[in-house]
Amino acid sequence: MKTILLTKKSICLLLVTMMLATLQSFGQQDLEKELGNTAPAHEKVSATFKSTKLINVHTNETIFKNELDFRIDHRFGDIAGSNGGIRRFFGLDNATDVRIGFEYGLSDRLSVGFARAKGATEVQQLYEGNLKYRLIEQTTDDYIPVAVTLFGSTTATGVTASDDPSSGTAYRNFSDRLNFVTQVIIARKFNSSFSFTLTPSYVHRNFTAFRDQNDLFALSAGGRAKISKRMALVVDYTMPFRNGSDQDYLEQQSGIKYRNALGAGLEIETGGHVFNLNFTNATAIEEMQFIPQTTSNWLKGQFRWGFSIARRFSFNKKNKEK
Repeated sequence: MKTILLTKKSICLLLVTMMLATLQSFGQQDLEKELGNTAPAHEKVSATFKSTKLINVHTNETIFKNELDFRIDHRFGDIAGSNGGIRRFFGLDNATDVRIGFEYGLSDRLSVGFARAKGATEVQQLYEGNLKYRLIEQTTDDYIPVAVTLFGSTTATGVTASDDPSSGTAYRNFSDRLNFVTQVIIARKFNSSFSFTLTPSYVHRNFTAFRDQNDLFALSAGGRAKISKRMALVVDYTMPFRNGSDQDYLEQQSGIKYRNALGAGLEIETGGHVFNLNFTNATAIEEMQFIPQTTSNWLKGQFRWGFSIARRFSFNKKNKEK
């Protein structure tokens, strides 16, 4: 078991090293060429992504000072497989998860958010508070080749506690209902058409089902490729690093196998809205659920159609003029 864990950690470190090496090799190329070498020294790159999230994964973007971002995320049921097909109108009869959230810019680098989600597992009625901070910003001359944003969230569940001691909701204290996520979002805008992000994550759940992990590390990657002035293709992938013996035990007891979360979709910018149509095998929207508890298999048709819509409101006259 130790050999497996070391191997997975090595893979994670290798991916990060390869990305950083690649970014360095792009020194003063695409962005600087587009600006014709006329930009001021160390000018900050803007709009690496058009939204604060791709599909499942956060981007490095934060909300500007005195601006409010209102976002709705919706996931339907399986398109195919035993829980999909025409009988359930290819998943449209069901809603696996719904999330409504607000984010407000305390400064141009720091935003605070609050959200309510249905929840896609037995842990439901989720209330999330989060903070997002731009630690490092990429520059057009590659003086700083990447942007780094820190994200942290705390989620509490309001679901009724179970009497089954082996259940994931057998809560006895309020602290049992709390879950925490910490992420370091590393992003780069290679040119006006392509951006990429790599995100190491740490998930801690105060209370889980018997033999499920309280602490879990994961690595996510995502990208945005512009195909027209208002449209772009987006994709993200999340790989959690699980304890092999615990995962085998849970699979033997429940017959459920945990999967990596993969999403792909089309992003449409329409004035003050960013609209996203996507397909993903992740039933849940919140990080504390989709990272450790995605069980759907793309190859069995267990992916679903989803959408998100984000609307930005400005309470700052200068920002409105910009």
